[in-house]
Amino acid sequence: MDLKALIRSVPGFPKPGIVFRDITPLIQNGAALDEAAARLADHFRAAKPEIVVGIESRGFVIGTAVALKLGTGVALVRKQGKLPYKKLRVEYALEYGTDTVEMHVDAVKPGQRVLLLDDLIATGGTTVAAAQLVEQAGGKIVGCGFLIDLAFLKGAEKLKKYDVCSLIRYDEE
Repeated sequence: MDLKALIRSVPGFPKPGIVFRDITPLIQNGAALDEAAARLADHFRAAKPEIVVGIESRGFVIGTAVALKLGTGVALVRKQGKLPYKKLRVEYALEYGTDTVEMHVDAVKPGQRVLLLDDLIATGGTTVAAAQLVEQAGGKIVGCGFLIDLAFLKGAEKLKKYDVCSLIRYDEE
C-alpha cells in the first residue's frame, strides 16, 4: 500500500512558506492505519518494547495502533499543563523561545523498554525532549518511530543513538 499517497499536503499552513503534511486521510482509512501500525510494529518487535510512549497529539493515535499490534500499553507525553497527576517535565528550545513537555511520574517504570512514537519528525526537538522524560523516569528507549520524516530538517540526526524508523520521507518541502 502506498501510504505516502494518503498524506495531504497543505501549502501555507500554519504560515506562509510551510507545507503541512496532514496524516488525517491516512488515519481515516482503516486499512492504511492498520498497515502503517503493522509496519512500525514489525520494525521494532525484535527490540521487545514493553510500553509505547505516544507524543502529543497525533502520536497518541499512531502509538495506540502500534501498541495494539505489539500487545503493550501506551503512555503519554503531553504539552505543559495537560496532565493531572505528578509529572516529570522537560523544557526545550524552539526556533524562537521554548516549549515544555510532561509525562506522569509513573508512566514509565525504571528499566522498562520504551518505544517512542509520533506522527512526524521535523527538527527533532520534541522527540529529544520526550526521550529525556523517558530516561528521567528510568526507561530504556529501544526505538523511535514516525509515519513521516521531514528529512530536509535533519531531526532524525538528533536521534542517532536510537533505532529510528520512518515510513514516509520528504527530502524537500
